[in-house]
Amino acid sequence: MANILSKEDQIQILTLLVEGNSIRSTSRITDCHKKTVTRVLVDAGNGCRAFLDAELRGLKLAHVQCDEIWTFVGKKQARLTLDEKDERFDIGDMFLFTGLDQETKLIPSFLVGKRSADNARKFMTDLAGRLVFPKPHESDPHAYAAGTRPVVVQISTDGFAADPEAVNLTFGAHVKYGVIIKEFRIANIVYQPSEIVGTKRRCVFGMNESEERSIATSHVERNNLTIRTFMKRFTILALGFSKKLANLEAAVALHLAYYNFCWRPRMQVGQAHAHAGDDGGGDGSALVHG
Repeated sequence: MANILSKEDQIQILTLLVEGNSIRSTSRITDCHKKTVTRVLVDAGNGCRAFLDAELRGLKLAHVQCDEIWTFVGKKQARLTLDEKDERFDIGDMFLFTGLDQETKLIPSFLVGKRSADNARKFMTDLAGRLVFPKPHESDPHAYAAGTRPVVVQISTDGFAADPEAVNLTFGAHVKYGVIIKEFRIANIVYQPSEIVGTKRRCVFGMNESEERSIATSHVERNNLTIRTFMKRFTILALGFSKKLANLEAAVALHLAYYNFCWRPRMQVGQAHAHAGDDGGGDGSALVHG
């Protein structure tokens, strides 16, 4: 007969994980084998991914800031052999693509993978699929006069070269899009953060110069700190890392489900659903067993 953890034990494991404990520390606290903890994480993470995909639909968001945060799976990119670089997509440097709504702090979409143009397009396509777009009558030229297509959302990104094409292909004329590039002065002391000395904002399309100051990625970059604090796999200069891509994806899905639906002080999801005409909400009870 299989040894199945009780629901209470699973909840305790998940509670420790979402509060920033590592796999090994959770194993020591709960007296469960680390493989058991990992299995609970993956099962719950897969359920959270399906839950987020179903719930985060029909959103009306004003300004989504997008960024990528680095981590690695198995070993860092510099340690990969030539064959591994050619054949393996699931090890080496990985990036978590996130989009954060400036007003509600909701994260409606994410993607884990290489920092490539293909993944940038996949991420923007997923983001667009969660927003409310106008329904034209028969065809765009018939429904809208030239230059009057309604704007769905404003998007701000950093200087990643693949983003403009991805945004244009996905949102077309229904978006305001701008890029902000921050300039840093290299620190002289090891591990000292670099000093920011200036920023350059550029309206790419759908915006005019008077709206240039609204381009920003500060909120999503601040959320990167939250991610690194509550997921040990992303903590820099530490021992935690993912051995499998599936484990990383599950950990991200668990964290973002907890962040979006269980951090009650901001009620991000309830606000975002209210914008879309839905009462939203959720108490996080779906995190266990999908």
